Amino acid sequence: MAVTMRDTDVEMKGGQLVGKHILLGVSGGIAAVDTVRLCRELRRYGAKVSVVMTQSAQKVITPLAVKWSSQGDVISDWDSDLSVLSEVDAIIVSPATRNLIASHLHGLMNGPLLMAMSAARSRKTPILLIPSMHGDLAEDPVTDNLVEELQKQGAKVMWGAQEEGKRKTPACEHIVAKLCNLVNDNQTSVVITLGANRSAMDDIRFLQNTSSGRTGFAIADYLYRWGMDITCVSGITSERAPTWLPLVIESPDPEDMLNELIALTNDEIDAWIHTAAVLDYRIEKAAQGKVASQQSGLRLDLVETRKHIMELAPLCEGACRIGFKLESGVKQRDLVHRAVAQNEMAQMTATIANRLEDIDNPEMPRAHLVDASGAHFILQTEKDMCEAIRVLIERGA
Repeated sequence: MAVTMRDTDVEMKGGQLVGKHILLGVSGGIAAVDTVRLCRELRRYGAKVSVVMTQSAQKVITPLAVKWSSQGDVISDWDSDLSVLSEVDAIIVSPATRNLIASHLHGLMNGPLLMAMSAARSRKTPILLIPSMHGDLAEDPVTDNLVEELQKQGAKVMWGAQEEGKRKTPACEHIVAKLCNLVNDNQTSVVITLGANRSAMDDIRFLQNTSSGRTGFAIADYLYRWGMDITCVSGITSERAPTWLPLVIESPDPEDMLNELIALTNDEIDAWIHTAAVLDYRIEKAAQGKVASQQSGLRLDLVETRKHIMELAPLCEGACRIGFKLESGVKQRDLVHRAVAQNEMAQMTATIANRLEDIDNPEMPRAHLVDASGAHFILQTEKDMCEAIRVLIERGA
């Protein structure tokens, strides 16, 4: 029998904030109307949410609406129960007016929110400020100075886009993703390849693998929310990159992508995840302009590309390396054997393998994980796959 959800319930998207007590501060900008959405998005990742509202904020949105969305304590004045302020894992202030930013910087204590922020600063509790103000106020040099000084003290400031003459707050999904990364920060650096490679035939046509980039971006988003430093090296994708990912390097050509990856080996990278659909063959020489149509017997000379995982093997010693392998028309036993062979040849920590005919089939597992010891694990869902990757990274190579 289906369980009927209450209107206060949310569907869980992830567990990155489970066990975390988040204090949401709301000041008097008009963007306070988004508080309900933000509270519910925080809860979708497991957060316990308490809210502190300034007097100005209560003129924009009522404490009753905030209580409904947060399902936690709502502090509206000094007479409220302030005990919830004593232990929080992070404070997020959205919107943060310039008046509140200046007051916090200079240690003013004219409300429970500023008191909580001051205590968090002394305890080095993470603070994330989401300014919302008119464009001319945001561009005032005094605002720059205030923000710069707060950042020196350890606070994080997240600006939204400038639209209609205002610096608006980012989407709630973006804010919560950033907060997850901040709260779970673990300094683990990860490079993820994704999307399809492309090789030009002429200035119009090309040879390209099929890949949407969805899996790679899903893994990147998941690991980013667990506090990892994510770099994506992307080929052609039909899936949009989450706007909160810090760095997406676009490199559709297989040789260019490999060169980008080789350059990244100069940094301290803890894990490499290869989900990109790399071309095994590329067109040897692209024609200039456009090859005339209606030619019979058109011939294209293909040359083998360098294998990315093989070329990177000697450059990534000590790092966790996870490959992906897509096969078609093979039995599950053969799929596992091919994953074992890839692990051995390219010195991979693990290979995640699946079959083309199983994709989008709800009755089949999402993938099969084969580690360096030859152990085989069935991954039923995409979430299982992402969690398995996180576990491998945390264990190391």
